[in-house]
Amino acid sequence: MSTHAKRERLLLADLLESAGPEARTLCDGWTTRDLAAHLVVRENRLDAAGGSWIKPLASRLERVQAEYAAKPYDELLQLIRTGPTGASPFRLKQVDEAANTVEFFVHTEDVRRAQEDWQPRELDPVFSDVLWRRLDRTARLLGRGSPVGLVLRAPDGRTVVARKSTPVVTVTGEPGELLLYAFGRQQAARVTEEGDPEAVRRLREAKLGI
Repeated sequence: MSTHAKRERLLLADLLESAGPEARTLCDGWTTRDLAAHLVVRENRLDAAGGSWIKPLASRLERVQAEYAAKPYDELLQLIRTGPTGASPFRLKQVDEAANTVEFFVHTEDVRRAQEDWQPRELDPVFSDVLWRRLDRTARLLGRGSPVGLVLRAPDGRTVVARKSTPVVTVTGEPGELLLYAFGRQQAARVTEEGDPEAVRRLREAKLGI
């Protein structure tokens, strides 16, 4: 596994362990157990994981994920730590880095920021740059659900247009915070929003992300 993805994988597994199986997350309706099951199914059961995007497979995904959620929590955490088994493409370093770095970062914050006593995590500049590059490449996909024009801006001035429309809201924050915002965690991201108040309100209530 590659450096960033492996680090985020282990951080997330440790956090899930310390939180316990019934802790809240920012994923609507999911406890930490549900989130752990999602992560395991996503990497190990590609026959079901497609239900996240393919409607006819949604019921299969729901059933398989429920089966995994019923497994011992420690077993789920071990599967997350060790990574996928068998012929899963996620075992390839390139796939792991491309598909899991952001996935694990976002879900780590889903666990951390759902707790009342959470504190900001300080990201190193190299990792922040990695997150910015991912955001830059996927911003328009993530911003499709925005009801207004959406511009994402880092403190150093780097800017990406997530959606072209009017009125425009400019969201400023560190790359990790902008990524969380674009993935639909608007309420939890530490950012500033500039624009018409009604446009800002609509944006904060919109369903962003993939």
